[in-house]
Amino acid sequence: MRKRALFVGALLTASILLSACGKSSSTAEPQPNKGEENGYEPVTIRLAYNLPQDHHISIGVENFAKTVTEKSGGKVKIQVYPAGQLLSDKEMNQAILTGGVEMGVNSSTLWASTVPAMGIFDVPYAFPNHETAGKALSGELREKLNKAMEEKGVKVLMYADYGYAQFANNVRPLKSPEDFKGLKIRSIGDIPSEMIKAYGASPVFLGAGEVYTALQRKTIDGATSGTTAMLQRHYDEVAKYLTINNYSYLEFILAVNKNFWDRLPEKTKHLLTETAQQTEQWIRAKAKEEDERTAKELAEKGMEVYVVPESDLPKWKKAAQPAREVYIERAGDLGKELLDIVENIQ
Repeated sequence: MRKRALFVGALLTASILLSACGKSSSTAEPQPNKGEENGYEPVTIRLAYNLPQDHHISIGVENFAKTVTEKSGGKVKIQVYPAGQLLSDKEMNQAILTGGVEMGVNSSTLWASTVPAMGIFDVPYAFPNHETAGKALSGELREKLNKAMEEKGVKVLMYADYGYAQFANNVRPLKSPEDFKGLKIRSIGDIPSEMIKAYGASPVFLGAGEVYTALQRKTIDGATSGTTAMLQRHYDEVAKYLTINNYSYLEFILAVNKNFWDRLPEKTKHLLTETAQQTEQWIRAKAKEEDERTAKELAEKGMEVYVVPESDLPKWKKAAQPAREVYIERAGDLGKELLDIVENIQ
């Protein structure tokens, strides 16, 4: 296992060095047309992601890769490296930008450090329901975000809906923003951290794999994440209270190095785009199902669940205003435009 890990690491390092010199890895370079009957030119594309393999996004991504390979008759081959096997979430974006890997799946929260406008999905209560998110990502918001990403050298192929972020904790039910006061809460990004501070708590940055132990040892009082992750990572064993307030609609981005994308034949681009669109719709529908299923299962496993009434949400949103202001400050005019687009969706 150690030898294999060393080999994969060496392969990635070599790829990044070759890309930095303006060259392409031998696996990534589209080959000349050999006159195949189906018209696809041979190419191997590496795709990395960090989510657990049984997560609905992972299932969708694996099926995307399988479908592309099958429809191309094996000519467009996508090699998938799951669950952080090739790259950590912190390494992912830079590897995609440099061409160290051709494709990768990472959170919009982490992409916001490259394109601040991508933080729109972290703005508290910007997306009141799954349907709003779907409509927003079918129009102008998507176009503007895609353009901003392409200006940085990345082609967005798919927006994969993770679902809503919620709060788990061990101290007390969080029935109002005031209940957060004095707590230490694991955060998932800069904008959510601003909201946590606005509610009177202290944000703590931890990797997803560290949260269980931190809750168990009481080095943190609570954490924010999606209920899908909470169930998979067994939060019910180390946290008593769950608050459902749907404050952030988490997105993961299937991104492609743009230089690599631009060299692909149009037929291959069409296949990748069409399959990604179909996969995106499946993942979006699945996200809503999984949010509902996992919240119910966490309750069945013993967590005390409090669902914030819709009538109380304006109070939660008002208290989170500082986080919204930080987003506008960082994302500028584009950030304001995106918020206007979302708020005007009917």
